[in-house]
Amino acid sequence: MGSYSLLAVIAIGLASNLDNAGVGIAYGVRKIRIPWYSNLAIAIISFLATLVSGFFGSWLSSWIHPWIGQLLGTVVIVGVGVWVLLQPFLEKKEASVQEDDMNPLTRLLRNPEEADKDSSKSISLGESVVLGIALAMNALAGGFNAGITQLNVWYTSLSVGLFSYLLLAACAGFGEKVAAEKFGNRATVISGLLLILIGIHQLF
Repeated sequence: MGSYSLLAVIAIGLASNLDNAGVGIAYGVRKIRIPWYSNLAIAIISFLATLVSGFFGSWLSSWIHPWIGQLLGTVVIVGVGVWVLLQPFLEKKEASVQEDDMNPLTRLLRNPEEADKDSSKSISLGESVVLGIALAMNALAGGFNAGITQLNVWYTSLSVGLFSYLLLAACAGFGEKVAAEKFGNRATVISGLLLILIGIHQLF
């Protein structure tokens, strides 16, 4: 694997999981525990989402011209990056919308403590599956991009799964509410910019 491919794999793994950092900090602030097995389940879901979308992208790339594949991969990952960047503005715009009317996954990412359905201050294995699905959305775009641009799908999926586990575990213990609010906003911006830069770089 070349140095650029390795950097792209790491960047996709990191960009796909910055939401995990924000969620981990939110749980740390609220003293909600994420056991290792629940964190592992979330990482496995992200790994599988990346793998499936990566194989789909790889299959699609065998039917189209390589340059079109690069362009399509760029459009998808830049589009997701722009969508991530717009989230803070969309959240302000939707502030007046009743939470019951929101998409369940959107509501869960905005209020991660809702995953703790039984208020046990610990995320059970069952609760981690719902949270894992919500957190795996960015991984779908990263996997598709890897497959259609001929990056190694297995390495990309492992990178996404590893960063999912590490970021959630590391940030869950990260403590103060002020830090959580600041990092949450910055994580969104950094994640969106990383995805956009990855996509643009692939065209050149």
